Amino acid sequence: MHRSRIPACARRGLAASVAAGALLTPLAGATAASAATDGAPTETTDSASATVGGSKVVCTSKKPGLAPKLSHDIAGALKGRKDASALAVYDRTTKTSCEFKATAHFDSASVVKVTVLGTLLREAEESHRKLTAREVKLTTAMITKSDNDATSALWNQLGVTRVKHFLDLAKMRHTVPGADGTWGLTQITASDELTLMKLLTTKNSVLNQTSRGYALGLMAKVEADQKWGVPAGSPATATTHVKNGWLSRATGGWRVHSVGFFTGHGHDYGMTVLSSGNKTMEYGIDTIEGASRVIHRDLNSKVRAAASH
Repeated sequence: MHRSRIPACARRGLAASVAAGALLTPLAGATAASAATDGAPTETTDSASATVGGSKVVCTSKKPGLAPKLSHDIAGALKGRKDASALAVYDRTTKTSCEFKATAHFDSASVVKVTVLGTLLREAEESHRKLTAREVKLTTAMITKSDNDATSALWNQLGVTRVKHFLDLAKMRHTVPGADGTWGLTQITASDELTLMKLLTTKNSVLNQTSRGYALGLMAKVEADQKWGVPAGSPATATTHVKNGWLSRATGGWRVHSVGFFTGHGHDYGMTVLSSGNKTMEYGIDTIEGASRVIHRDLNSKVRAAASH
């Protein structure tokens, strides 16, 4: 059980992840080759899928054998789970990506706080200013402690129009901000959340290096009892950046989500796992962590294998 890792306030009301279904059928993927020019060697992309609960886990990778391994293992981790889930994964080192119901919408709960942070940082850049002492205090509490009052203060300061502006720049086109101040009911997708993780970890025109570094620093310092979810199974050599969300509603059970990325010592990958319909918060965490462990294992075992050749 995860009680020792979950704050008491969280256990009273918020939640997580993944998929119903008993059908698990790995499908060997076709290999697509990019056209060679001027005698350059062709570069191939392996693709593979595995079915669970009537939906497919689809993976692609430049590393031979990794796509079928990941799709099969992710589907196996989700097999028999009684919640609804979605996930998205990227790994720049092996040029790998995986998706499962990545465009399905979920109530955001607290993972939207990373979007709020991104919106504020973009607004500060456009205004050619630094964050104020108040904003530093609020953003620190919002990300490291998941403080709701701090989030509400920043959400109200920014307004939905600015949030939408950031979403447009970030190309998070399927995310819909919550109405009337209900930031926790923002509609998110695993795909859009992964887009945000990528944005924070690569040079781009939306957030400069200082802004990205600030966000990365906060996500690396979340309180110990909130480091569950996608960090499960991550290598000790990786720096973990994470934000979780959990929410219990009268209908649809617990929403439990985890988004994050892993950097340093050759690691450069991220994942998002969203879920709803969980009877308890712990059940959702179990689903997320089951999928996360096989993803970390497969990505890192393949990286090590590649490095040995």
